[in-house]
Amino acid sequence: MELKGRQGVGMLTLGEFDVKNTQTEESVPRNGKTMGEIVMKGGSIMKGYLKNPKATLDAFKHGWFNTGDISVIHPDGHMEIKDRSKDIIISGGENICSVEVENVLYKHLEVLEAAVVAMPHHFWGETPCAFVVLKKGYRGGKVVTKERGLIEYCRENLPHFMCPRKVVFLENLPKNGNGKSLKRKLRDIAEGFVVDDEDSVSSEKVDCLYFSVLSLCIYRSL
Repeated sequence: MELKGRQGVGMLTLGEFDVKNTQTEESVPRNGKTMGEIVMKGGSIMKGYLKNPKATLDAFKHGWFNTGDISVIHPDGHMEIKDRSKDIIISGGENICSVEVENVLYKHLEVLEAAVVAMPHHFWGETPCAFVVLKKGYRGGKVVTKERGLIEYCRENLPHFMCPRKVVFLENLPKNGNGKSLKRKLRDIAEGFVVDDEDSVSSEKVDCLYFSVLSLCIYRSL
């Protein structure tokens, strides 16, 4: 079942592909667990970005093109993409895939949409913050009750370090023309939240953040 549930379709390529540790530039173990960035090189790979030497320099290291896709590689060589590198949350040295947290939230019966980004944490550096759109007709009570309920739900289905410390409810998630969530905008909002202790988030800048969220909802409804 695991093999049948894998991503994509296998194919032959004209280039070389690997999954490397972004810090050491070494290939990650083929154990299906250790994450790294997918890199590629070969005659079919572009030489760089047109008239953008900085982007080219950032994308190419030691002859390899860095795709920005975070992946694991299985013993048979199959690559399984986990997340985009810019969306990875680093909490206490642990890499948290935002997509894995989102997948759990999507399994909740009352969740219509979810996007998870990093928010600051005074001890762990970063911790997950979830932005959620509930299905219409939800009768879960006050916002704080719904927030606690979703956090507890995540704790029942994820390691605790991967669970959101804050849940923000929106009418709609901000999206681009292709329907993809604009996590950059959500990260800007989440940067204003501050975790005071293990289970609470301070009210610092709450008014400002409320209007930021409200403006996102209005923008989306236009």
